[in-house]
Amino acid sequence: MISAGDTRENLIARLRGRSIVLVGMMGAGKTSIGKRLAAALGLAFVDADVEIETAAGMTIAEIFTRHGEVYFRDGERRVVSRLLREGQRVVATGGGAFMNAATRDRIAEYGISIWLKADAEILLRRVRKRSHRPLLSGQDAEQTMLRLIEERYPVYALADLCVESREGPHELVVADVMAALDRGLATISRLNRPVEPQPPAPIAPRLSDHGLAFETVPIEFGAKRYEAVVGSGVLGEAGARLARLAPDAVCAVVTDKSAIGGHLVALEASLASAAIRFVRIIAPECQDQDRWGAFSSICDQIVAAGVKRGDLVIGLGGEEIIDLAGFAASAIHRGMRLVRVPTTPCSQIESTVGGNVGLKSTRGTIPIGATLFPALVLVDTRTQANSPIRDLRAGYAHLVKYALIKSADDFLWLESHGRQVLERGPSISHAIAASCRAKASLLAGGEESLMDFGLAFADCLPRGGLFGGAPLNEGERLSVGMACSFRLSARLGHCDQGEAERVENHLLQSGLPTRITDAPGPAIDASALAESLLQGKEPRSLVLARGIGQCFQSGDIPADALLNFLRAELEQ
Repeated sequence: MISAGDTRENLIARLRGRSIVLVGMMGAGKTSIGKRLAAALGLAFVDADVEIETAAGMTIAEIFTRHGEVYFRDGERRVVSRLLREGQRVVATGGGAFMNAATRDRIAEYGISIWLKADAEILLRRVRKRSHRPLLSGQDAEQTMLRLIEERYPVYALADLCVESREGPHELVVADVMAALDRGLATISRLNRPVEPQPPAPIAPRLSDHGLAFETVPIEFGAKRYEAVVGSGVLGEAGARLARLAPDAVCAVVTDKSAIGGHLVALEASLASAAIRFVRIIAPECQDQDRWGAFSSICDQIVAAGVKRGDLVIGLGGEEIIDLAGFAASAIHRGMRLVRVPTTPCSQIESTVGGNVGLKSTRGTIPIGATLFPALVLVDTRTQANSPIRDLRAGYAHLVKYALIKSADDFLWLESHGRQVLERGPSISHAIAASCRAKASLLAGGEESLMDFGLAFADCLPRGGLFGGAPLNEGERLSVGMACSFRLSARLGHCDQGEAERVENHLLQSGLPTRITDAPGPAIDASALAESLLQGKEPRSLVLARGIGQCFQSGDIPADALLNFLRAELEQ
């Protein structure tokens, strides 16, 4: 471990502007460990493979299939070189990157290389269940792995430092890396020559042609594929992107009065600059029971405008208008192309991934609608600039939700950067993009039931409850539900109490409620609440957690244990 006299800042200073570059075999843990190391040092983290996939618009396996390994390695060399020149950070490289002599020279010039060394047995166990490794796609993955180890280990040994990537919590390996840096930096003579000072690299965003930060997230559901473009100023690029997507198409821009101001003006200006013809479709204001009226009005306006089957319907606004626009697009001409432009904090997470469109029945919560995947999603984080802080926190609760379900790494990142996200900093683009990836992974993997995490408790909270003097909003209810789910998981022995406390602390620090009693309202009876929880769509089934990023569907929760838990919760 780093000694008390050698602070994190001192260690950064001793690096003299150089990046930390993790090298090693596939399965060595470069990404997982790299993210934690970056958080511990206060540096940005970047995965070179993710950068390559984003730039190419395809997976590494697809690049190998379409263009071959030589093409990929040349692109990898250029990407790693760019990343190192952009500023000090922690970089995770692909397994073959360090084999290139030019890449090794560039790493030596701008960074400190650390080999995460793991035994073959550990590597095979980690990658055996993964199918995206192009070099292990053959029939004999074990022999391929052993051959690669024999070829690569002598080259990896040229790295500045070596740390064993052992089994166990990643934090232990991070501690080993920190200790190795503490000991080893004094032995590397080239550190006497500082690299050219450069500003800190942004956490994740790329730059558009207009110099605006954004991330492109490829989303796939079987044969359906589209992209979600996330970043500050994306609306300014809408016209150029839609001109490439659908040349000569007319755009029916469906929105409501909440977006008539700056958001609609910005979108229409971008469309006009690209010489795209468009019509403005304004949904009427309606109460919950009259959504059918709004849907009918939208359809009538689109038909009256003479929009054809090959044209585009653009939904601009919050979740409700996005759903209504999508439902109209699915119905008119028996299906038109749809573009989603969500503008509210919650919609920029929940309306980005998936193909469900429609509205709720006036006789219950059963949805009425269709499945229509968008052709493109544009998420401009600038639209959150004037959102009330409670709306921002509501959206943030959804970011936390997907991290807790699917990715401990994403939650770790939120712990380090959540304040920046809530302050509308540039980190918000990365947070939304990461959440989109997590949700897409759940849906593509047939794990959509896990997206009910926290919702069972949230839906049972009394509607009259107040938080901060106002009725609980969707995100605040979700926050209470997630915290309750983790505390119940700990009480039932599924996860450590410390994990539940960690989740609750983060939600509290984000300004969100975590207890049923945080929202005073109508009296709640523990027995009635337990009955409601156990009479859901899947009786005696809730989404619980074995830990952060490890949610699961619990098929049988003892009724007495749940009742005792709720009684304890209501006494808080």
